[in-house]
Amino acid sequence: MHRRGEINLASEPFRRDRPALAAAAAAGVLLLAVLVGLVSLAVTQRGRAAQTSRNLERLRTQARALAAGQARLESALRRPENAEVLERSRFLNSLIYRKGISWTKIFDDLEKILPHNVRLFAVRPQVNAQNEISLDMLVGAESGPPVVEMLKRLEDSAQFGGTYIHSTLPPSPSEPLVRYRVTVNYAQKL
Repeated sequence: MHRRGEINLASEPFRRDRPALAAAAAAGVLLLAVLVGLVSLAVTQRGRAAQTSRNLERLRTQARALAAGQARLESALRRPENAEVLERSRFLNSLIYRKGISWTKIFDDLEKILPHNVRLFAVRPQVNAQNEISLDMLVGAESGPPVVEMLKRLEDSAQFGGTYIHSTLPPSPSEPLVRYRVTVNYAQKL
């Protein structure tokens, strides 16, 4: 049996370039689509950045105008003839702020914390310069361990914070309980 051999009479040998050309064309079309998408995204972002810049400048202008107005009002309030009114206004505002302390909320929070064998004699809320509330309390118990338990509960509570014992009064004939004067930070929202 005789085998026939393939003979190529073409001046250039046959190559299978069509699939590679088709893949290159598809990749080119895909890259062109990505380029168009990126250009449109860049144009959109540039427009948004310009709008944001205009909004920012408008807000800065408003802030400058408000600061100038506030400075004008503060200078009017600082005049000697307005000093008395300003001082009275500050005093009334501090009274209103202190009036915002809810006694019901204080007693409700203390009721959850105080052990059954600790007696509350007095509570006096105080507001410091940073508008933080602390409670000055006078408590009593037959012995120290219930008061220690109360102090632990106060410090572990979310409404209360650090505690400080100012003084201890021993039992007397008229009062059989040991009394403690305690200050505790209180986180009531005003």
